[in-house]
Amino acid sequence: MSSYHIGMPLFLRALLSILILPVNVMVVIPVFLIWVSGNSAWGGNPRETLDGIAWLSFAACVGCFVLMAWTVTDFLTTGDGTLAPWDPPKKLVIKGPYQFVRNPMISGVILVLFAETLILHAWIMAAWLAFFILANAIYLPWIEEPELERRFGDDYRLYKENVPRWIPRFTPWSLPE
Repeated sequence: MSSYHIGMPLFLRALLSILILPVNVMVVIPVFLIWVSGNSAWGGNPRETLDGIAWLSFAACVGCFVLMAWTVTDFLTTGDGTLAPWDPPKKLVIKGPYQFVRNPMISGVILVLFAETLILHAWIMAAWLAFFILANAIYLPWIEEPELERRFGDDYRLYKENVPRWIPRFTPWSLPE
């Protein structure tokens, strides 16, 4: 555990990881990109009317925020850690959304970025979404998953074989007794 975590309650560590990771990805960077794009056509002009796509996008965002809150709660309560790579769960979390998909937080963030792209009607957001997906498509199998295999061994390998990375399975999965 990093020295700056000594004495910091788990809840505050989780809040810090949320502010540093998903808030930056879904709020700070998009605001900056829209500002830099100059609000030209397909550069950040929100839809003038709330059509069906915008309403579905808003609904997807709400659902994703609920999913993300659930995953953070599971990391805190079951895993005794946070979503941050520098302060990961100490126990393998295979409950709640993790029974359906290995990376529900990343799946949720991708859906929020997609919804923001549709709502803002912004190519710059589409580029940010593509970059985020590509970065995670590299990071997860090359860095995070080997680390999880090292930390949790055969339990994680079995989990990885049965639960997809980003697109949820239809039925919940759990480790055999």
